[in-house]
Amino acid sequence: MAEVEFRDVTRQYAGGVTALKGLNLTVGDGEFLILVGPSGCGKSTALRLLAGLDKPTSGEIRIGGSVVNGLAPGDRDIAMVFQNYALYPHMTVYRNLSYGLRQRRTPRAEIERRVRETADLLEIGSLLDRKPGQLSGGQRQRVAMGRALVRQPQAFLLDEPLSNLDAKLRNQVRGDLKRLHRELPVTSIYVTHDQVEAMTLGDRLCVMSGGEVQQVGTTDDIYNRPANTFVAAFMGSPPMNLLPGVVRGGMLYVADAAINVAATPDGPVTVGARPEHVSVHTTRADGMVPARVDFVEPLGSHTLVTALVGEDTRMIVHAPAGTMLDPGTPIGVSMPAERTYFFDAVTGEAHRSRETIAL
Repeated sequence: MAEVEFRDVTRQYAGGVTALKGLNLTVGDGEFLILVGPSGCGKSTALRLLAGLDKPTSGEIRIGGSVVNGLAPGDRDIAMVFQNYALYPHMTVYRNLSYGLRQRRTPRAEIERRVRETADLLEIGSLLDRKPGQLSGGQRQRVAMGRALVRQPQAFLLDEPLSNLDAKLRNQVRGDLKRLHRELPVTSIYVTHDQVEAMTLGDRLCVMSGGEVQQVGTTDDIYNRPANTFVAAFMGSPPMNLLPGVVRGGMLYVADAAINVAATPDGPVTVGARPEHVSVHTTRADGMVPARVDFVEPLGSHTLVTALVGEDTRMIVHAPAGTMLDPGTPIGVSMPAERTYFFDAVTGEAHRSRETIAL
């Protein structure tokens, strides 16, 4: 295992496209870090640079304290798992797992020991004589992870490894990954655009957009103390509601509503409220944001009500199961002060620390 560092790493491509802009990030020895963000945010570029599959335009990449910019991929002592498994179809599971060790001329007895131990860890010991075509998607993904782990690398890189699995298998393999890291805490960097994977798997999350880091922190930090409107809207399903507002004299004005708020500087703001923290009312009262129902989505355990505030601002409310409202119905939405976020109306940066809000 080893600490991984990106020091002011930039990657520019022909035509002036900058995929990564001055990335500074440290992944602790044995830590499981998630790189999460939309397509094109730079997360996969960062992984490729670390693996040696691409070269940075500037900056340093360190593994275990050593600069690896000039090292070939095979000399970096890292292992990578891709979303398409990349298994050899003509080889058995045993030979797929042992291939890298055989290429390094590892003694036969050591290969046997490592393959058996890794197969038992991943619960694929009974599949060693099968070929990839005889395996399910979840089993193939376990073999792909095993092939990387059997090498006992300094760092374990995973590039959207669950994206080809159906929902049930994703849940199952996600649980396998958590258990695996608990039992074998290899320094791991996991790339995904899936919020559920990001928030449930890692020790920390690094949220990226436009080639830049937006926020690094635990799931609690990212979800409850978003650094800006991008993080607030990207992390969460449904996303945080963001509404234009103005603070004057301790009152927040949103649409035609005046709402008491904690001490907040006067001026225009972007107001944030998560769907599960607001409530819908069929009778409007003072302090409620006026809205009208756009559509309703019954989800069994609860109902999502999407409403229009003004002409074009949508607001989503997490309502109790069985809530039925016709499109166009006027409603009031209450936003409790202790669950309301404030961001700069121009920069989008958090207007005040979320630590001041009772959770």
